[in-house]
Amino acid sequence: MNESDLRLIWKHEEEIAHVHGWDFSHLRHRYESNEELLPWDYQMVVSKYMRPTDRILDIDTGGGEELLHFGHPYKLTSATEGYPPNVELCKRVLTPLGIDFWEMTDFHHMPFENESMDIILNRHGDYDIDEIFRVLRPGGTFIMQQVGEENDREIVKLLIPDADTPFPGMCLDIQKPLFESKGFTILESGEAFEPIIFYDIGALVWFARIIEWEFPGFSVDSNFAALLHAQKIIEQKGRIEGRTHRFLIVARKPSSVRPF
Repeated sequence: MNESDLRLIWKHEEEIAHVHGWDFSHLRHRYESNEELLPWDYQMVVSKYMRPTDRILDIDTGGGEELLHFGHPYKLTSATEGYPPNVELCKRVLTPLGIDFWEMTDFHHMPFENESMDIILNRHGDYDIDEIFRVLRPGGTFIMQQVGEENDREIVKLLIPDADTPFPGMCLDIQKPLFESKGFTILESGEAFEPIIFYDIGALVWFARIIEWEFPGFSVDSNFAALLHAQKIIEQKGRIEGRTHRFLIVARKPSSVRPF
């Protein structure tokens, strides 16, 4: 296949790159990034701490997919999301169920009362530790699985060699002491690096356009030479490989704290 044909294929992937919720089904059988390889199961961790009477909040809920999996009483459930396509999806899916949904992009000023939540969840979203502490009730629990600062870096550097790390400091060794310094007790923690594999460059183009914060300024035209180099790797090895980076923290607020 010549360069002109490859450019057309990749441009098509670039044009159709979009998601509703966090749906990567477009890449089925074209890439691998398996959450089940992690040494913990996020859903099982959450289920272990969540009681049926708890008031819960899910920050950056995406399309609510993970949240709805737990089957928690809707009247005791709140959620936030800031990505506009997902906001509209949440309004269509979550709000009619009676879930208290908020569009939110300012993580430093969450729209919830002091000590109003028993459980706060955060899977791959932003957060402010002081705000988490404020909104949790005494003895409440914050459960998060985060994307670490080294996520996909080998693949990013392949396409954009001078790309900066988008979220420096997002690793267990730095975040865990920050929670402890605010008075939280760490109940569980972990960190893992697992493989991510692409089997065709069109899939990689789609991915890079979706994960735009990791691939700043990426486009087929501006990064065409790098894509051609990646295509040669595919032809030689049958795959492009990198690593995902995840870490887990379960943190409990003290049962007795000073009033705000």
